[in-house]
Amino acid sequence: MNPRLKKVTPRDDYTLEVVFENDETGSYDCTDLLGFGIFEELKELSYFKQASVAFGTVVWPHGQDICPDTLYLTATGKDDQLMVAEDPEGYGND
Repeated sequence: MNPRLKKVTPRDDYTLEVVFENDETGSYDCTDLLGFGIFEELKELSYFKQASVAFGTVVWPHGQDICPDTLYLTATGKDDQLMVAEDPEGYGND
């Protein structure tokens, strides 16, 4: 289990500046989420900026949230390490 979120600051460019319980920081770009189902509501910048922390991750008032592990791994740049760990033989690299 990865460290959980303790602070989030939404930005005008649809990124989230985040601080985790272990004091690591990073940025999470939400622009790729904006076209998908429940996340479409985040296109409204005033709503996007209502992001807050609950249950160790970022949430919005109407139930949108981001998986805390995805948030941590992506925002800290450790998602590349996860890919290597999950596919040590490189089978996914055609």
